[in-house]
Amino acid sequence: MDRQTPPASLGISAITVHRPSWELPNAWFGPEMPRKFSRHTGIESRGISLEDEVTMGIRAVRRLQAETGCDLAQCRGIMFASPSLLPPSVAGRYLAAAEARRERPSLAARQLARQLGLGHARTVGLNWFCCGYSRALSLVERRWAPRLQLAADEYILVVVASRISRITDYACTQTAGLFGDMASATLLAPLSSRRHPPHFELLHADARREPIEQPAFDFQQRQDVPVPTPDGGRCHDGSRIVYTLDGMAIAETAPRQMSDAVAQALTAVDLPGDAVDFVVPHQAGSGIVRFTGMKLEEYGVGGELINGLTQRAGNVSGCSIPFALRETWNRLGGLIACPTAAVGSPGRPEVLRGCVLLRSTPHHDLQRIQAA
Repeated sequence: MDRQTPPASLGISAITVHRPSWELPNAWFGPEMPRKFSRHTGIESRGISLEDEVTMGIRAVRRLQAETGCDLAQCRGIMFASPSLLPPSVAGRYLAAAEARRERPSLAARQLARQLGLGHARTVGLNWFCCGYSRALSLVERRWAPRLQLAADEYILVVVASRISRITDYACTQTAGLFGDMASATLLAPLSSRRHPPHFELLHADARREPIEQPAFDFQQRQDVPVPTPDGGRCHDGSRIVYTLDGMAIAETAPRQMSDAVAQALTAVDLPGDAVDFVVPHQAGSGIVRFTGMKLEEYGVGGELINGLTQRAGNVSGCSIPFALRETWNRLGGLIACPTAAVGSPGRPEVLRGCVLLRSTPHHDLQRIQAA
């Protein structure tokens, strides 16, 4: 349990996204892909990265620099999340010690900071799968913000890099088409910042583990796995560590977990369900988002539900919320609930869930009106 510390006032000033240039269409899978896949998930293609997670994260930060003019010397901390790095229990089971060490998020976070010239900044690396963003923001809100006491021009970066293509079993018809690769960078600054005025105040962020009846997620080592190539063909990986997922179990529990997370977040800040203007849930697939909206109605949570962003991206895991916020930036206003759900530790009967509550600032609302 995180130690409760009075949060400092922070907000999201900017978000950038790095998308791989290579998109793998559903047609690559041929007749092996179920006919209902696109209808249930909304996914027609997904990004595939040939670069590693650290390089992807650097590209997202460089784009942020280009778009905002942020001075990295003013960055006080980097929270790095990656759902595609192997958990320690899995890396230790299948890899030699040196290879297993390279899978540690903490090492990747330090490499990212070093290559960006940010040796002065605090760094933390984590996984937390599709809840990585909500977990990172919760750590920033509860642990970093009250202690760092950011000056007006200083800020914190949350960088997410997801390359699940490296652990996908492309022979598995149930899961092979679900995930896409992406990286994102979020700049969090004090609400008083003039250099980086926030668009969305961070009201609340949380992520936690919840028990379920039986494990729905694990890893295996598979032999002779088909792998796509950028020219549209395929090769075979002689030995590949891949995730295994009970998709039906996750599809059943995710809407309930996300709706419960929103309800708990609203209770934490003493707000009613009808105060929510927008719900921007983890874009796991259009069907899951639709069912989440139905569950939220049971809690009296209304507001516009953002859905349908998976078409050319796939489920981008921990990048899902920043990607969705970026895509709908000028539509959003008022109170925004961003729930997430994810698999838990491999082989354990648990799932992860989280929620981020945001409120648009006067700065954002003014720009929104001008953009309209």
